[in-house]
Formats: sequence, structure tokens, C-alpha cells
Amino acid sequence: MKSIFKKTLMAVLSAALVFAAFPISSAFAQGVTPPKGEVSNEKLEQAWAHQLQAYEMLGKGFEDTDGQIAKIQARLDKAAANGKDVAALQAALDAFAAALKNARPTYNSINGIVNSHQGFDASGKVTDSEKAKSTVQEMRAKMQQLKSEMNATGKALREALKAFREANKPAGASTERDS
Repeated sequence: MKSIFKKTLMAVLSAALVFAAFPISSAFAQGVTPPKGEVSNEKLEQAWAHQLQAYEMLGKGFEDTDGQIAKIQARLDKAAANGKDVAALQAALDAFAAALKNARPTYNSINGIVNSHQGFDASGKVTDSEKAKSTVQEMRAKMQQLKSEMNATGKALREALKAFREANKPAGASTERDS
């Protein structure tokens, strides 16, 4: 039994030495790097893909906002009827609703940028570098404007909900979830 173990160990070690002689990664020739201040088409395509992904996620947040706010408001009204203090949560919800209303035109303008996708083809490949760079910059500016208009009201609403739940835990509820 010892000889089979030794032979197997020697074979594994020999194979490891053989594979160690080969390079682990391949070397690829580098393309011509663009002059300082210019952005490669690959970087533009990556930036555009990232921005489109962020836009899609924003779209999910902007879907049926009136329905979501009404649902939260109904729960707040029910909690208030049960004698709960909902003032902080109500203020956070009102601020969030107002921010959504103010930010909607900016969100809609982003939709125009996405639909025109100047400098990019339908699959996100650069067709005109200058137009693509301009589109990415315009999209970035609109996303920053949208973030500014929302003014972290979504985060404040989540924090207010969390604080409300903590303050209104049923008596005897454990802090850890039972498995």
C-alpha cells in the first residue's frame, strides 16, 4: 500500500513541476493607447453599459411610485389610528414623495439620452467616438442631477422605517430571529 501511495505522490509532484514550468497567464499585445485626455472606445462602451444598467435600476424605483407611496401612507394611517407615533415617518415619506415629483422630469430626460444613444449603435458599440464621449458625459451629468434632486430622501425614508419598526416591536419579541 505504501508503494502505491509513494508512486501516486511522485506522479502528482512530477505533474506539478511540469505545469510549474509553463506560464500561468498569457501575454497579449497591448493596443495603441490613446493620447492623454482621450478615452478609448472600449472604456466608452464600458461606461455606457454601466450607465444603462444604473438607468434600468432607477427605472424600477420610478415604476408605480404613486402606488408605492399610497401603500406606505395607508400603513401609516393604520399605525396612527392604533395610537402609534408616525410623525417622523410621515415627514420622511412626504420628503421622499416631493423629491420624486421634482426628479421625474430629470429621469424622463435621461430616457431621451438612452433612446437616442448618440455615438453608440443599438448593441452599445461606439460608432462615433466624439458623440459617444459627449453622450456618456451628458448621461453622467443627468445622473448626478437626479441624485442631487433626490437628496438622499430614499435613504432617509428607509432609516425612518427601520427606526419605526424598532420603536414599535411587539412586547416579548426577540432581537434574534429563530431558525
